Amino acid sequence: MKIPKNILYVLFLLNTIVVFGQMDDYNYMRPLNGIDAQWHQVEISSEIFSNVRPDLSDIRIFGITESNDTIEAPYILKVAAETLSQNSIAFKQINSSHTSEGYFYTFEVPTADAVNHIKLDFDTKNFDWRVKLEGSQDQKNWFKIVDDYRILSLHNAQTDFEFTELAFPASKYEFYRLQINAENDPKLNQAKLYQETRTEGETIDYQIKDFKVDENSNKNKTEISIRLAEAVPVSQLRINLEEQFDYYRPIHISYVSDSTKTDKGWVYSYRNLKTGTLNSLEDHNFKFNSTILQKLKVTISNGDNQPLNITSASAKGYEHNLTARFTEPTNYYLVYGNPTASKPQYDIARFTDKIPATSSLLNLGDEQVLEKTQTERMAPLFENKIWLWAIMLIVIVGIGWLTLGMLRKK
Repeated sequence: MKIPKNILYVLFLLNTIVVFGQMDDYNYMRPLNGIDAQWHQVEISSEIFSNVRPDLSDIRIFGITESNDTIEAPYILKVAAETLSQNSIAFKQINSSHTSEGYFYTFEVPTADAVNHIKLDFDTKNFDWRVKLEGSQDQKNWFKIVDDYRILSLHNAQTDFEFTELAFPASKYEFYRLQINAENDPKLNQAKLYQETRTEGETIDYQIKDFKVDENSNKNKTEISIRLAEAVPVSQLRINLEEQFDYYRPIHISYVSDSTKTDKGWVYSYRNLKTGTLNSLEDHNFKFNSTILQKLKVTISNGDNQPLNITSASAKGYEHNLTARFTEPTNYYLVYGNPTASKPQYDIARFTDKIPATSSLLNLGDEQVLEKTQTERMAPLFENKIWLWAIMLIVIVGIGWLTLGMLRKK
C-alpha cells in the first residue's frame, strides 16, 4: 500500500524532533572550540551562572554528528574549593599550678607531630584573659610561641560568644606550657592539641555593583545591602570597617532567593547563608557553602552600642571547571538552562584515577539562545486553513463511503 505524502511529512517531523530533542530541552548553548584531544578542561565563566540551576545539574556537553545524531560527552565538575584537615595530637597534662602571675598548665606530647592549634574549654563563663604559650624539650629551657594572646567568653541575653582557640605557627616540642593571666581559677575543663592543614582554593573576585549601609535605629541594627554585577557562585564575604575599639556583634548574612512584583514594588524572599559574630578578635571574612546569588543582605545587631563604621565589602567564589571526555570528532556545544534537568550520572565518575591530572582548556564561544523551532514547525498542521479543509474533506468522504456501502447492502 502506498503511504500518503502527508503521513510521510509527519513522520519526517517526528524523526527530527527525536534527533534534536535532547538539546531542545535546554535554553542556551555555547560552541566549544579547540578540541584536539580526548580530555579537555572547560571553564564555567561568570556569565553562565545566571542561566543554570543552583546545583548546576542542567549542564551538558552535546555533539551533533554529520548524520544529525546527538551524542553526549561525559564530564566531571570540579570546584577549586579550599581543603581543611585536622589531625588530633595525643598528649597528657602533667602539671598544673598557679602563682601571682597566673595559672600554668603543662602538656606532654609523646609524638613528633607538629602542633599549630590548641582549643581550650573552661567551666568558667564571661572572661577576658591574656595567655602565653611556650615550648620546651626538657622543661628547663622554654621558648616563647605566642604571648599576650587574648581569649574571651561573653554570655548574656544578647550575646553568646567564645574565642578560646590558639592558632600559631607549627611547632614541634615535647612539652608545652600554657600560662593564663587570671585572678581566679579558670577551671580548665579540657584542652585539644591538633595540627590543622589548610590548602587555599582558587578564588575569583566578584564585582560589587551596589553597596548601601542603613542604620535602623528603631531596631538597633545595621543593614547592609549588596548587589553583585551578575549572579555568580559566592562562598566568601568580607566586611571591611574602621574601628579602634573592641566589638562583638551578632551578624546574619542572607541572600535573595526569589522575588515577586506587586503593586507596591518588588517583594524579596531571603535565605540564610551564615550566622556568626563580627568581632575585633577574628578575621572579618565569612565563609559559607557556595551559592549562586546576586543580592545579599547583612544584618548586624548593635544592641545598646553605637553602630560600627562599615566602609566596604568584597565577595569571592571558587573557580568551577569541567573535565570532559571527547571520543568522536564532531562539533560540540556546552548546553545549559533546563529547569527540570536532573544531575547526570556518568561512568567516568567511578574511574577518576584514569582521568589525566592536566588537560588543555577549551575556548568557549558566545552564548546562543536555543530556539524551539521544532514546536513551531508543527504548528501549521493545526493552524493552516488548507490542512483543516483537507481533514474535513477526508472525514466527509469517509462518512459518504460508509453510507454508500450500507445502502448497497440493503
